[in-house]
Amino acid sequence: MSQTPAQLLRADVRLFGDILGRVLKAEEGEAVFEAIEAIRQASVAYHREGTQARGLKLDSLLQALALPDALRFAHSFVCFSQLINIAEDQEARRRLRAGPSGDRSLAGAVERLRGQGMDGAAIGRQLSHALIMPVITAHPSEVRRKSVIDRVSRIAETFDAHDRAAAAERPEIEAELARQILILWATRQLRPTSLGVVDEIENAVSFFERTFIAELPRVYADLEAALGGGVETPSFLRIGSWVGGDRDGNPNVTAETLKRAFVTQSGRIVAHYLEEVHALGAELALSTEHVTVTPALADLADRSGDDAPQRRDEPYRRALSGIYARLAAAAPELTGAPPIRPSPIAGAPYASADELRADLQVIQNSLVSHHGETFRHGRLGALIRAVDCFGFHLATLDMRQNSDVHERVVGDLLAAAGVCPDYANLDEAARIELLAGELRTLRPLGSPLASYSDETLKELAVLRAAAEASRRYGPKAIDTYVISKTTGVSDLLEVYTLLKEVGLYAPGDPARSPILVAPLFETIADLQAAADTMRAFLACEPLRPHLAARGVQEIMIGYSDSNKDGSYLTSIWSLHEAQRELKRVVEGAGVALQFFHGRGGAVGRGGGSSFDAILAQPEGTVAGRIRITEQGEVVANKYADPAIGRENLETMTAATLLASFGDRNDTEHTAGAAVMAELSAASMQAYRALVYETDGFAQFFREATPIREISSLNIGSRPASRTASQRIEDLRAIPWVFSWSQARVMLPGWFGFGSSVAGRDLGELADLAEAWPFFASALDNMEMVMAKADMRIARRYAGLVADASLRRTVFGAIEAEFERTSEALLTIRRGRELSTRNPELAAHIGYRRPYLEALNHLQIDLIGRHREGDDEAQVREGILLTMNGIATGLRNSG
Repeated sequence: MSQTPAQLLRADVRLFGDILGRVLKAEEGEAVFEAIEAIRQASVAYHREGTQARGLKLDSLLQALALPDALRFAHSFVCFSQLINIAEDQEARRRLRAGPSGDRSLAGAVERLRGQGMDGAAIGRQLSHALIMPVITAHPSEVRRKSVIDRVSRIAETFDAHDRAAAAERPEIEAELARQILILWATRQLRPTSLGVVDEIENAVSFFERTFIAELPRVYADLEAALGGGVETPSFLRIGSWVGGDRDGNPNVTAETLKRAFVTQSGRIVAHYLEEVHALGAELALSTEHVTVTPALADLADRSGDDAPQRRDEPYRRALSGIYARLAAAAPELTGAPPIRPSPIAGAPYASADELRADLQVIQNSLVSHHGETFRHGRLGALIRAVDCFGFHLATLDMRQNSDVHERVVGDLLAAAGVCPDYANLDEAARIELLAGELRTLRPLGSPLASYSDETLKELAVLRAAAEASRRYGPKAIDTYVISKTTGVSDLLEVYTLLKEVGLYAPGDPARSPILVAPLFETIADLQAAADTMRAFLACEPLRPHLAARGVQEIMIGYSDSNKDGSYLTSIWSLHEAQRELKRVVEGAGVALQFFHGRGGAVGRGGGSSFDAILAQPEGTVAGRIRITEQGEVVANKYADPAIGRENLETMTAATLLASFGDRNDTEHTAGAAVMAELSAASMQAYRALVYETDGFAQFFREATPIREISSLNIGSRPASRTASQRIEDLRAIPWVFSWSQARVMLPGWFGFGSSVAGRDLGELADLAEAWPFFASALDNMEMVMAKADMRIARRYAGLVADASLRRTVFGAIEAEFERTSEALLTIRRGRELSTRNPELAAHIGYRRPYLEALNHLQIDLIGRHREGDDEAQVREGILLTMNGIATGLRNSG
């Protein structure tokens, strides 16, 4: 009798626990193992019974640990949390092996669209102007090392082989599994130094190399198979990155890091192309004694420079030798280093990836024309698709900077040029008039004879590096410049003015630029004013012809700061309404609209199911084009494993197809909109009353969460706050959410909802959730994040607050709202406990909770020591280890 997924998961977790236990005994001795096992059992008992006696028992065991033993305990629980994640991910691999199912698969999505009257050819035509792009970003609270991520991936690969092996083969594979787990145990979880931008670049590129390069072409192959024979799709699914180009609040991102990002990315993708061309040369030993080739292929072979007599009758090999030679010649300019395997013949370097693709296409056309569709896919087809998707740049790198910086830099340039001595004091109308005039002239503002601030020199250096990257790697290398804190039209014109300084914007009729400037609307107020801002911008000369020629305007919307500004419910509703209004404004100006969703891992930052989130977007706002950030530990969870990465790419694509081309009659809900407007207003009022209007709240937050430690221990390359201010307003959204997650409060993902529904007919809201995907998705996300919260543990963190009165006031308000929200959710979802509707989530949380609770208890103890002045290295290491373990266990905490 076959086992259920839940039974298989339990067996997998037990297997990992047994192996890790054996490793602990062998490496650390029986005494250490017994001490850790006693803590594990005490934590399980406390989790099951929740009594004060059980809590005291757990505390006594943890407090009795000497610091070295406390570190061993934390290290063991971190390792086990990583192994539990591997066990859970194995379920996804089993699903993939079973074949696609449901709308979340490409086959299921295409089948649903067919049922609504669209055939494969029609879907293919709709994709001609589509763009789907997950964008990898760095994480200010990331604590994991690449070495650990690599080791976890190796264990996952070995475990998958164990899962698929015959019974007789499993003992040998299990021995290898034990060896890999021992290596994980012996691998340092933490970096000895702070994470730098170069480290973040390497981490990001490792995901590109491990998953995207191989799996993206397979997603296209799956889609074309689902659409039916003869349908070729354009390369609408691409990869983006912020790592190395996002300067907002990060002084460590410079012109050199931008160059380093491209050199590193290009090095990986060019090496892949060289290996694949070399492999194809070995594979395609077709002789003219047996085959005929097209004239174009014969010409390509004759021009290759390969005149080796042993290959004179092998035109495909000769053509590939020439392609390899040209690619190898281009490598030093692109990657800064010669290829590992040099070419034996000389070749002119490729000037662009399009030239490489054209040559590969000549080979495929010849093969297909003479041997049929069998050569449409396979290694050659995958390589052509890769070149089309990745070019010589691998991932499209966005640039981002804060509008305040642009204002100062433009002001510096204008003053030095004698155009305007005091730009900062001009009103918005005067700024627009002045900048529009600058955008009509070819005259640059900068001069080598003028003196500028260090900030101006740094920004201009970054922009010059971007111009060089665009020239070297092609226009798709950098496609978008995002402006944080966009509040007016001048914010956009300033960036175009700066792009003109380095040749990335050329005035004319129409003006030309390879880069599209995208405003980022983040706060509630900015979202509400976004439509008016864009209406004025789209009417602004001389940019109208440029935008008309581009045919699309991107707008980024921020989930994190809007949440921190006004509550989860108000954030998602403000984003929803802003999108609807922006769609009317932008399309009314004759330009297509593309939204870039700045979603984080946690629900408080837009996290949750990407599939459900895309389907819940306002009708008509996806339209085949969407970009979404992928951040923090979610990047590793989604893309460290190639099979799971492929599933996530397919899910995102399936959701976009359904949201863009499917029947969306149920998306808009007029009555629901009126209800949501009322709930949003009430939620924001309750949230702001706590966060911004309660005396001492900022002090409570800084004492009741690990935010001090996150800030002082320099976990990431980016400071936790934009300024030295202690205000909540100036704190970055990621450490804000990460801190509440570590303390198991999860406040950004739910606070305000209970107050917003007080006195309402909850049965009416239950009906609304059944009828409206947007509201259902909102409740699903809240339910998920509240299932991961734990008020018992949160109360222990509140105990770190020195002022007892402040502690009672603030935590009392938090606890009361949690109860209100829990009761309301249970009633609306007609459940007996949170996550009733998602038994898989309940099971996964259940496995982790005892281990998470023990790590939380230890973290509280270590934070207390640290704040009392114990700055011993092992105390700081212990805090970081517990942060690592808790983030690993929660999986979407920042």
